[in-house]
Amino acid sequence: MARMTQRRKIHRFHLDGTGTEYPVRFKEDVLAAEEPLEIRIGGRSFAVTMRTPGDDFDLVAGFLVSEGIIRSQSELVSLRFCSGEKDGTQTFNVVEAQLRSDVQMPDTMRHVYTSSSCGICGTDSIEAVRKTLHFDPSQDGLRVPVDILAELPERLREAQAVFDRTGGVHAAGLFRVDGTTPELLCLREDVGRHNAVDKVVGWALRQDLLPLKGLVLQVSGRASFELVQKAALAGIPVLSAVSAPSSLAADLATETGVTLVGFSRGHSLNVYAGRDRLVRPRKAAREEVFAGL
Repeated sequence: MARMTQRRKIHRFHLDGTGTEYPVRFKEDVLAAEEPLEIRIGGRSFAVTMRTPGDDFDLVAGFLVSEGIIRSQSELVSLRFCSGEKDGTQTFNVVEAQLRSDVQMPDTMRHVYTSSSCGICGTDSIEAVRKTLHFDPSQDGLRVPVDILAELPERLREAQAVFDRTGGVHAAGLFRVDGTTPELLCLREDVGRHNAVDKVVGWALRQDLLPLKGLVLQVSGRASFELVQKAALAGIPVLSAVSAPSSLAADLATETGVTLVGFSRGHSLNVYAGRDRLVRPRKAAREEVFAGL
């Protein structure tokens, strides 16, 4: 976890009068690390993203799935760190992906900067996503009890080691929910919500698990268009978030057959698409239906 966090000296103010502006001894805080990662394909720069170091090969593999470039483990020949720019030293901030020779490369190499907060720009069309879909989540027969689904945010939070130390990272977790107790298959943390999801999808690709049928992706933040896109391209039938989805995310979920859940807070949740996948719990529960304005 060394590269995932960094220590910084801080001044701490206490508004109850117990602190001082110039303490004799500085305190330290633990911050989530954020560094650039350049992704290269076949020796050419494809994209640069800001991320929390760690699970970088999973991040790159998942990113390539999310871009619709690959869909199986066999299409990804190798991943390796390249030497950094400074004096040829290894910075672990450049990853080279070697793809199988028959994999169709994108028409243009992105060579763009993407931030950890805004996700990957440029794929903002539902039609564009539909054209790159390799799997069809709408055909997934998964059924999830509402009470089991409502447990996932807490189970995700309990497994967040980096968040416990920093309070500054998002998480994505892949759950199997076919029993009475949800099973966490993979958890990844990152300063970027989209990076955390890419790391989970990349882990699954490298384990040769795509498409991710019958599984639920739980995320710690909001559900954006890009997160629904990443779920659909990985064949994930259910995406659940603790915060709000965007309108375009709900539209894309409807179009691709992904069940989209938001504001999942343990005691309640909202379903924005794919209600048919959710099974009412055996214990008493109240369901409200609100028509759109």
